[in-house]
Amino acid sequence: MMKFPKFKTKNLFNWTVLSFILVGLLLINIIGSVIGKRFDMTKDHRYSLATGTERFLESKENIENRISIQIYLEGNLPSEIKNFQNALKDKLKDFKYIAGKRIEYVFIDPNNGTKEEQQELKIQLYDQGRGILPMEILYTKDGEQRQVMLWPGAKMTYSDKGIVKENVVQFLPGTKPGRPYNLAGMTEMIEMGLNNLEYNLISNMRRLTQTEKKRIGFLQGHGELTYPETQRARALIAPYFSIADVTLNDSIAALDDIDGLVIADPQTAFSDRDLYLIDQFVMRGGKLMCFLNTLHLDEDTLMTRGTAHTTRKNLLLERMLYDYGLKINENYVLDVNCAPKIVPYADQTYIPWFFSILASPSSHPMTRNVEPIYLKYVNEIQFIKSDKLALTPILTSSTNSNKTGLAPLVSLGFPMNFGRNPELVQNPEDEINKICVAGLAEGYFNSHFQNRVVPDFIKKVNASNIPKKYHYKNKSEQEGKVLVVGNGNFIFNHYDSMPNPRGMGYVYVPNQYNDLKMDPELVQRGVPLYTGNQEFFQNVVDYMMGDNSVLDIRSRQIEIKKIDKEKIKQHAGFYKLINVIIPIGIILLLAFLLNLIRKNRFAKTNRK
Repeated sequence: MMKFPKFKTKNLFNWTVLSFILVGLLLINIIGSVIGKRFDMTKDHRYSLATGTERFLESKENIENRISIQIYLEGNLPSEIKNFQNALKDKLKDFKYIAGKRIEYVFIDPNNGTKEEQQELKIQLYDQGRGILPMEILYTKDGEQRQVMLWPGAKMTYSDKGIVKENVVQFLPGTKPGRPYNLAGMTEMIEMGLNNLEYNLISNMRRLTQTEKKRIGFLQGHGELTYPETQRARALIAPYFSIADVTLNDSIAALDDIDGLVIADPQTAFSDRDLYLIDQFVMRGGKLMCFLNTLHLDEDTLMTRGTAHTTRKNLLLERMLYDYGLKINENYVLDVNCAPKIVPYADQTYIPWFFSILASPSSHPMTRNVEPIYLKYVNEIQFIKSDKLALTPILTSSTNSNKTGLAPLVSLGFPMNFGRNPELVQNPEDEINKICVAGLAEGYFNSHFQNRVVPDFIKKVNASNIPKKYHYKNKSEQEGKVLVVGNGNFIFNHYDSMPNPRGMGYVYVPNQYNDLKMDPELVQRGVPLYTGNQEFFQNVVDYMMGDNSVLDIRSRQIEIKKIDKEKIKQHAGFYKLINVIIPIGIILLLAFLLNLIRKNRFAKTNRK
């Protein structure tokens, strides 16, 4: 009689468990291929998309049609550039995961094809300097020095109502002919490119898909900064907003088509009519951005004589701003956290100039993670409490700061009174010492002309033959925003004027040094001082005009950590030893444990 092998229950259990494990792993892989989730454990969240990016990509109103992106960073690349390319691919994958078919991208090697085809493509890419700028790199491979030309940029294409729009994105800076970059010295440049990658992509998509532009007016007629003096600031916001110079001229319709009004460094008083027009602009929901000083200081007199008196401007605009909850004092804020001042013919060429403060950003989206803001001769801003208004300090001085009296005398010798470790207050680390230099009021405003003697101008605009929309409003119709920075020259840039080669007049060109990023005089003297004024102004306009899609992207900084070479010299041997011993030790430990388990198992079998 044939005997069948006995099937053990234990074997059935083992095979069942194994089957469940295999099926579970298979299901996990299938689900993982469809649904992806990545956990970013980095402190600065460099591998995560900003909230503003996700909101922009999710909204079909922002991207109605497909954006096609052609990236020309492909081919035989050095490893450092290959890492940058991989980061770009990961970022675009994240974009596509949210936007779906509304974003398509392809990487193209510009060195493919015949020489004629390559040359034709590169001419198209360069587009006489208006397109992608090429980058030449010197690097060493296999002991041989090589040179390669890259095109670190992309072309974006978008169709809006049958009109094809095209935009160019430059990820890494181009080089001048015959002056290639050395790859060994490009670490910081590549890190900066990675830091700005998300912002460059989203800001160009935003520019490409924008259908309507809100209108921003720069007020003129009271000695404000002119077009040549604000060219850089205007160029920053011009891709996203329509910009125009505005003169009131007692016209009730002067601010009719303006959504935001910039008043930059006025010098003469505002008339009641001008104040009324601006006041009613705010009552209708217009956004008001004021950059102004209440005092005038002649810096030439200061440098010549060593002292100079300040005089009040009496603009009258500050009285209206007081009714909006923002009071500008007729004093200067002093701060130990400041920029140096160049003083020729003195014992010290540079002195700490407490009047040129480096204002501390707050946690507000306008200033979060922005570099310190450079403000010269800035006034103090105080808040007038109101139940209807939210009042927020945007920029403050440091804890080691103080303020002058009203209309002070300014002296070059003033910093010398405080020694090498100046303390402007008794408790220089106390948070209470911080002084507000830029403030924001949001909410429902009362008119400046409420409960005042009604000027004749108001009687005229309330006449029956004037459209009702221009009639006097004593309260704001919708929530508004008013921002005041106690510095008039905040967005000023130096410029050169040249005769216009095409005809009459002059062409105005900003100086080579960007005044919104650095102090030209200090940089020329070899004193590096880089500030966040440019990013702050962009954030101000975006926030005030209600477009917050790039605020958190621009203000998010990925920290570039430098390698400490001294620590490497001291501890390199220790860490090398750990890297060698620990892996070998783990293998030996596992081998010992497995051998021990096998011995115990065989010992039990032999006993049975």
